[in-house]
Amino acid sequence: MIDNLSWLAVYSEIVLLVMGCVIALVDLGVSSRHRNVTHFLTLLTLGVVAGLEAMYASSGNTFYGWGNMVVSDSMGSWLKCFAAVTMMACLVYGRPYAGDRDMLRGGELFTLSTFMLLGIFVMISANNFLVIYLGLELLTLSSYALVALRRDDAVATEAAMKYFVLGAMASGFLLYGLSMIYGATGTLDIGEVFKAINAGQVRHQVLVFGVVFIVSGLAFKLVAVPFHMWTPDVYQGAPTVIAVIISSAPKLAAFGIAMRLLVDALLPLAIDWQQMLAVLAIASLFVGNVIGTMQSNIKRMLAYSAISHMGFMFLGLMSGVVGGAVDSVMAERAYSSAMFYVVTYVLTVVPAFGVILLLAREGFESEEIADFAGLNRRSPLYAGIMCVCMFSLAGIPPLVGFYAKLSVLEALISSGSTLHIALAVYAVVMSVIGAFYYLRVIKVMYFDQPLTATTVSAPADVRIVLTFNAALVFIVGILPGGLMALCADAIVRTLAS
Repeated sequence: MIDNLSWLAVYSEIVLLVMGCVIALVDLGVSSRHRNVTHFLTLLTLGVVAGLEAMYASSGNTFYGWGNMVVSDSMGSWLKCFAAVTMMACLVYGRPYAGDRDMLRGGELFTLSTFMLLGIFVMISANNFLVIYLGLELLTLSSYALVALRRDDAVATEAAMKYFVLGAMASGFLLYGLSMIYGATGTLDIGEVFKAINAGQVRHQVLVFGVVFIVSGLAFKLVAVPFHMWTPDVYQGAPTVIAVIISSAPKLAAFGIAMRLLVDALLPLAIDWQQMLAVLAIASLFVGNVIGTMQSNIKRMLAYSAISHMGFMFLGLMSGVVGGAVDSVMAERAYSSAMFYVVTYVLTVVPAFGVILLLAREGFESEEIADFAGLNRRSPLYAGIMCVCMFSLAGIPPLVGFYAKLSVLEALISSGSTLHIALAVYAVVMSVIGAFYYLRVIKVMYFDQPLTATTVSAPADVRIVLTFNAALVFIVGILPGGLMALCADAIVRTLAS
């Protein structure tokens, strides 16, 4: 018998599933000229589930459902709320772009985005290995289809094939790792896996092999080196409206699944996965920042930027364990800094892509950094928004990106570990190198001669949301305490449950 808590734990997922089907059916009865109907229905659906998750998160309650297979807690609810709001912003920014490129002949953009978000929700809520994999496949299959949405575009099709082949391999890694953990512990339940490992009743070697494959699968989703090779090609080849979607909300899901697997299930093996995360972080910071300076395509540049930022997030995740020992205070600080980092990264990268979408015109993608030349003379507002985003991604105070980096560095240094302090110094050096390619965009916008005198215009909804989004980057940077406290409270409640 299914109790009420089981339904409560998956209300948002049910809403997304039902409305995804409704949107697909409604879309059959409208023409491409009246695609506003499905656009509005999608935004309404995302707004409703964001409100539901914010309400659950504010209550602070944790409850399990469906035979302990799903969990609704503060961390998961906030991540799902942020993911829904992020998807709303992406669709608002991307609709004019999609309309100009005849991508709204069918409603696949809205339907697949809804099911992609459903996969994100399932991953974040998972308390069972099977549910994790179900959510992962729903997310990735929707992502592959979105990248290939322009079927007559050879570049987009090639990007989708690369994404599919490498994504299938990474999913295989994760599935193999989960199967090894299941074989060693005899359970698929995350809580029971933790208990079995903590009791020391399983072979350590088998568990370590499983952890290696799990971390490899997670590294692909979090675009970490050496599993990053798909990222620049997919970001560049995908239609920009799809690039902004896959560069943002899935990062929240990847952080959520990393917390479920590495912390909730495999915390007794922290000394093993901490070393792997350290190697991934070092390599990601180097490749992302050094190779990023060589890019002339802004979408490829933002891809390498994502790689470097995920390296920072790995530093936050690994800093909760010192010398093989887990300290509750250090763990809370470390994991909350990692959550704060990934949330603020998504908050910043979405409006940056929004400006790229605005500059794109029919038949012209505006993907080169040179295309931003003299943007301040053509549109001071959008040049200012891009400037705020670039400064924040570079970690320049007082913008939110600075405080995100600072929180991770504080978590590393406060541990007192020589290794962690060395990693903090290394991360600062790499950030200084990476600042070059962000500042180059600002230089081009403000000091180069414009290539065209055409002004940049945008629909009212895009202009309002984009301005508000950029204002949040600035305001949260000035007053970061509220979001920091929210992340810390979410992590504390999750660890306590």
